[in-house]
Amino acid sequence: MQLTGAEIICECLIEQGVDTVFGYPGGAALNTYDALYKYSDKINHILTAHEQGAAHAADGYARATGKVGVCMTTSGPGATNTVTGIATANIDSIPMVVITGNVNVNLLGRDSFQEVDIVDIVKPITKGCYLVKRIEDLAPAIRTAFALAQDGRKGPVLIDVPKDITAQMTDYKPLVPPTIAPHEVTSSAEEITKVVELINNARYPIIYAGGGVISADASEQLLEFAEKIDAPVCCSLMGLGCIPASHRLNMGNLGMHGTYATGMATEKCDLIIACGARFSDRVAGNPDKFGSQATIIHIDIDENEIDKNVKTDNHIVGDMKSVLEILNNYVEKQNHTQWLVQLEIWKGEHQAPREKLDYMSALDVLLKINEVKRPEDIISTDVGQHQMWVAQFSEIERPRTLLTSGGMGTMGFGLGAAIGAQCGCPKSKVFLVTGDGSFHMNLNELVTLKSYNLPVIVVVLNNGVLGMVRQWQKLFYGSRFSQTDPKRATDFVKVAEGFGVPAFKLDKTEDIDEVFEKAMGLGGPAVIDCIISPDANVLPMIPPGKTVKEIVTEMPK
Repeated sequence: MQLTGAEIICECLIEQGVDTVFGYPGGAALNTYDALYKYSDKINHILTAHEQGAAHAADGYARATGKVGVCMTTSGPGATNTVTGIATANIDSIPMVVITGNVNVNLLGRDSFQEVDIVDIVKPITKGCYLVKRIEDLAPAIRTAFALAQDGRKGPVLIDVPKDITAQMTDYKPLVPPTIAPHEVTSSAEEITKVVELINNARYPIIYAGGGVISADASEQLLEFAEKIDAPVCCSLMGLGCIPASHRLNMGNLGMHGTYATGMATEKCDLIIACGARFSDRVAGNPDKFGSQATIIHIDIDENEIDKNVKTDNHIVGDMKSVLEILNNYVEKQNHTQWLVQLEIWKGEHQAPREKLDYMSALDVLLKINEVKRPEDIISTDVGQHQMWVAQFSEIERPRTLLTSGGMGTMGFGLGAAIGAQCGCPKSKVFLVTGDGSFHMNLNELVTLKSYNLPVIVVVLNNGVLGMVRQWQKLFYGSRFSQTDPKRATDFVKVAEGFGVPAFKLDKTEDIDEVFEKAMGLGGPAVIDCIISPDANVLPMIPPGKTVKEIVTEMPK
């Protein structure tokens, strides 16, 4: 059948199982948006306030559902506004397809109005990017983009479509998308046998689980593996949720703001089994000393990650679910009671004292969220102190229920991601936990919450300062608080109400129950502005480049 390029875009999206698109229209994308109008019964388009919000929403949709998130924008600034969102998805391995408009083919390279070479801009932060100059290439490019986004180590792909291509017509033949097969395990039988032998002989093993476990939908296999070898599981920020927070083998968060117990586990274990993790600097600290006394096994789908940050002794390259299924068939049932008892002892040591401040505690707020949320409910965060408090104290029981910018550390990520998650998982309740600094960066998306009546509960842990940077200044810069106490006069309650979103100010611990009951009883979006101390800190903390031996549990006076 003969279709325009714009119609082909819509047909290909439907072919790929896409039901929701996040975006913002503009001149170069007008033909595509006209087609979306005609296909509105099949494709739900969510109009965000800003293209960066659309990119983060597509990302959050993908993280929460496991499907490919889709973002659509116009050319020029519309395209460049997605760059931060693309980079965020790229480093966290999130499958996303971004479709941008551009000027007509004959105007490319002439500095035309709202023209930008978005393909060259995003090459370093995508798995692939394509400029479609012939309409015959449009459908194949879209199909390739979706396959690439989901294949192997997942990630974002961009397709740039000039306006005249969306207006031209050509034959279109529907295709059933091929099943994305898991990558084969490329390691030899001898290498796998050696790994099994190391696991069976370990006395003090730990599993270091990262986001790759969740990306591969391998949480069930990881839990079976952990229980079979009776090994504690230490999670990276991206790995939280791959094992229930309540499980006896879950040791919690690992790294700079992890617990003393997880730090000691990496110092005293004799075997580290890294599953879908990349030994980032926020986990490994000093890479030359991280687990130096232990044998390190690295399991990952991306061969480029092997030995990139930390030198390992053995590795298996392949799909995480497939690798764990193999290991579960061959490792012996083990018992490490003595080791687990020691870890419980460490859990009770060097706990950061609960600071006595003349303010409501962020911990009390997070404990309330734990109380009211169900296991299937979702927490989205921005980046900063609040993010680390969530990692430390929130009870994440299931994969894909914590959405946070791990590698990029993108302030402004949280609200867009919460929007995407709520659209993708309408039966789940979504909570955004943010800080006042991060919230200032994306609060314009409150209009999106209101426009679509998305029942996201926005919890602002408002200390009036740029808390994490200020904490570093206190620890490492002699308390010289340069530009971290901005003395902003923003009233988030009034701001939210200006967008039509009900809001509550919360500054007393005794009011927490009442305020949350009111906010959650609305059935729509709400903002809770929680006033906490500017001197509240994220503890414990292992300074950058250090080990657990230098852990900080008290701030300087």
